[in-house]
Amino acid sequence: MRCHDRHIRPGRPELLLRTERDALIPLLRDRPDADFALRTACPGWTVRHVLAHCGAALTRIVENRVEKGVFTPEGNDRDIAERAGWSNAEVVDELERGMTEAGAVIARSGGRLDGVALGEWVHAGDVRDAFGEPGAYGGAGLEHALGILAHVSRQRAALPLRADIDGRDDPLVLGAAGGGRSPAHYVGDAPSLIRLYTGRSLTGTRYELVGAKESEPNLFG
Repeated sequence: MRCHDRHIRPGRPELLLRTERDALIPLLRDRPDADFALRTACPGWTVRHVLAHCGAALTRIVENRVEKGVFTPEGNDRDIAERAGWSNAEVVDELERGMTEAGAVIARSGGRLDGVALGEWVHAGDVRDAFGEPGAYGGAGLEHALGILAHVSRQRAALPLRADIDGRDDPLVLGAAGGGRSPAHYVGDAPSLIRLYTGRSLTGTRYELVGAKESEPNLFG
């Protein structure tokens, strides 16, 4: 049986970010300022905090300022605090520039920064979820996100897992083989798989996971 190897495509981070930019930025431009104060799935963070963090991270990548410690909780809080005096429109402007320019830089990093592109896309899902938009962790970028997820899970020697995803003919293979552990098995839809691997709420989802605990696949927690 064939398994997906498309996660190795080097242009995926740029495709993911540009696809998400085209979906997310118009949505943000249409929201009133009050919506930027809505709470998100990220503890302690509003929509504005998430967007400020995302824009700051992409700007650092574009400007080659990814020094040690910048993507820690403390570093993220500093980046958000630096934008406290910005308008919401300015926060969105920076995010749009970052989503336009950072993908090519990430693609040239040899996979080292692919997790940032995936994280940005997941945070866009957090924003859509806070807004009550349908399909928060889906949309046009989902296929690119799954490919990067497979790559990042192997980079990080994560739990070996075979995912039989609704609507796909071939399984997605995640994590690192070996270590004497048989692969876990997931059966369900793609957005629920994303939620599982990123520590987002699984309330209202429906899937099967055999051979692992729900907490084990999480790459970000």
